Amino acid sequence: MTQSTNDRPAGGAGRALVPVLAFAGIVVAVMQTLIVPVIKDLPRLLDTTPGDATWVLTSTLLSGAVATPIMGRLGDLYGKRRMLVASLSVMVVGALISALTSDLLLMIAGRTLQGVAMGAIPLGIGLMRDMLPPERLGSAMALMSSSIGIGGGLALPAAALVAQNSDWHALYFGAAGLGVLAITLTLTLVPESPARAPGTFDLPGALGLSAGLILFLLPLTKGSDWGWTSKATLGLLGAAVVVLLLWGLMELRVSAPLVDLRTTARREVLLTNLASIMIGVSFFVISLVLPQLLQLPASTGYGLGQSMVMAGLCVAPLGVTMMFTAPVYARLSARYGPKVTLVLGLSIIGAGYAGGLGLLNAVWGPVVISVVIGAGIGLAYASLPALIIGAVPASETGAANGLNTLMRSIGTSMSSAVVGMVLASTANTVGGVDIPSMHGFRLSFLIATAAVTVGLVLALFIPGRRPSNTLRLRASSEEDAHLERAERALRGPVSA
Repeated sequence: MTQSTNDRPAGGAGRALVPVLAFAGIVVAVMQTLIVPVIKDLPRLLDTTPGDATWVLTSTLLSGAVATPIMGRLGDLYGKRRMLVASLSVMVVGALISALTSDLLLMIAGRTLQGVAMGAIPLGIGLMRDMLPPERLGSAMALMSSSIGIGGGLALPAAALVAQNSDWHALYFGAAGLGVLAITLTLTLVPESPARAPGTFDLPGALGLSAGLILFLLPLTKGSDWGWTSKATLGLLGAAVVVLLLWGLMELRVSAPLVDLRTTARREVLLTNLASIMIGVSFFVISLVLPQLLQLPASTGYGLGQSMVMAGLCVAPLGVTMMFTAPVYARLSARYGPKVTLVLGLSIIGAGYAGGLGLLNAVWGPVVISVVIGAGIGLAYASLPALIIGAVPASETGAANGLNTLMRSIGTSMSSAVVGMVLASTANTVGGVDIPSMHGFRLSFLIATAAVTVGLVLALFIPGRRPSNTLRLRASSEEDAHLERAERALRGPVSA
């Protein structure tokens, strides 16, 4: 097991650290969401076919999935702030490329570079773990973990407003400006963590994981276009299984692996990561269904006839609620532990989707659904880093949280593929155009409910840890565990 050169969090971290890191996470989410308002117009804007236009989305997904665990490990080795700045800088370059072109290949290249910024989330969580005292860590990690949803929810109406009233390239100029601001604030107000993991970067492991993820995610995102039983889809999925198995065997033989699979196989880490996939599935369903339902014309008999901007505003409570859930999570977790808050969050998400089946007939319904599900996702997302950090050594914080973020991304990819297939297969044809049906929307909600139920069962089997006001979040390495036991012995027996 590798050890950090400094496993103890520093108590003197400035008050600006948390808002700056959370802002960086929100900027990353904005970059992911800003393309949503113009998705349907991409073939015309880029002078290409609808199938080729989907690469603008697929490229970001693939690069983000590959970059997240790699940037987390690089942060553990060479400095988390350094890698955070690097990932944001690559994002800015990608945004500027996209802002200055209408060529499909250049746009795909720019979007690929933007995906690298997904590593900012686990890097931010790692910095918080290294720099903050225990009493501030819970709510800080909750806010950072939820930033991807917060930014996505808040950015949608703003991006829609820009897309309706300005040239669509302005979206990317705005993203580049936000990225530069995040870099400046990080360099100015966020200190570098002194914690380092020994060893060198596992380049073969990074290449193997990248190849396996691309082989897995590519058919998952393109399966509806290629056909789920086509040779390309099945061949790539089969190749992914082989490559990832060989990669796993190789990682078990490396002294300083990219991902410590022995640590990942621990019951708490494994079940948390599997539950994260289900949370990712449920989170993306609401993002796919509600904006479409809100914008469908009322003449369909079930569409709510709202503009792009109004649809974004109706879904925005999802992100707002997630933001205000962070301090609530901190109090609940301090008293009951992150497992309980995860179970509670999943239960609220499930109730939101199940109850939402009867709330799709009026504009206020999606608003209520967004508030309820936002609260549940906020609690669930906030619980994940605490569960991971409590089960891995401090020297593996970045890589472990990077892998957990990757699990969420896999969940959203699965959600996109399954819900996209459901909506396409249940669509109605109106005037020669296929539009999603109410049956498809409700079936999508049932899929989300089923995913949350699976996640809830997994969460119930996560080993519970009694919350305490001392070192519950710090005792994530062998040194910290020994220190906690020593302090208990000095205090003497404590009654339950």
